[in-house]
Amino acid sequence: MVFARVSGILVAVAVLAFLQLSVGSTAVPLFGGDDHARAVLWELRAPRVLVGLCAGACLGLAGTLLQAAVRNPLASPEITGVGSGAVLGAVAASVSGFTQPLAVAFAALLGGVVGGGVLWVVAGRSGDVAVRGVIVSAVLVGTTLVLLTARPQLAGAVSRWLLGSLVGRTWEHVAPLWPVVVLVVVVGTLLGGVLDVLAVDDDHAHGVGLAVVPWRSTVLVLAAVATSASVAAIGATAFVGLLAPHLARWLVGPVHRVAVPVSALAGAGTVAAADAVGQLVHVPAGAITAVIGSGVLIAVARRTGG
Repeated sequence: MVFARVSGILVAVAVLAFLQLSVGSTAVPLFGGDDHARAVLWELRAPRVLVGLCAGACLGLAGTLLQAAVRNPLASPEITGVGSGAVLGAVAASVSGFTQPLAVAFAALLGGVVGGGVLWVVAGRSGDVAVRGVIVSAVLVGTTLVLLTARPQLAGAVSRWLLGSLVGRTWEHVAPLWPVVVLVVVVGTLLGGVLDVLAVDDDHAHGVGLAVVPWRSTVLVLAAVATSASVAAIGATAFVGLLAPHLARWLVGPVHRVAVPVSALAGAGTVAAADAVGQLVHVPAGAITAVIGSGVLIAVARRTGG
């Protein structure tokens, strides 16, 4: 049954990627076109599709890791400070003149780790991650907006990081992104047993001999790496990190050794679908995921009492 469902989501992601490849401002045939059509597909649409798939996979992975590490089904990059910290880092790098993809990615990673660390310190052992995460994220978003006032001429370009958009993504953005997906999928899957234990409670973890703080810190850093890579590539694509883990658990259950790679597929498919729809209605993919994700957030909060 699990194999059939994983195969089904693989097919679904492939179909959504194909749909994303087929839409755009210019109608071109996917097969048998002239040189112009092949250039549009290979130079413009193919890297956009691959960046979206990789960035969505990163967000799905980050959400699954965060929800296990902090034991909260509402946890996702945008409400744990990791996503907003990564956006702040990316914007700070751009404002400072460091616009190369690797420089932006490193700054986003630094910002994501700092954002997650601030929440870790503020939340402490209270367990009130959701509310305090929203507060920390609000402070980081406010800091980002203040930073933009120093270079208002960059506001238009930087809006991509605030909205989440795949416009203008090239092969240059694919190159540093796919290794992160492979790294986080492999390490996250290998840590599946640790995630299963962390997701229960600290007493259970201590009871089975798991060093909670080092392993939780490792998982949080891994989530920050995945989030930062995505933010550096396409900006803050809201709530993919919330949607994908719930979809993965609904499909294959809570065992993380399976749920981790499936959450990557779910995130990839979510961004592909959002970008395809976004191109049809002329809005960024992040706006689509924000509308759908906010509804899921409310539903999960009502179900869990969060």
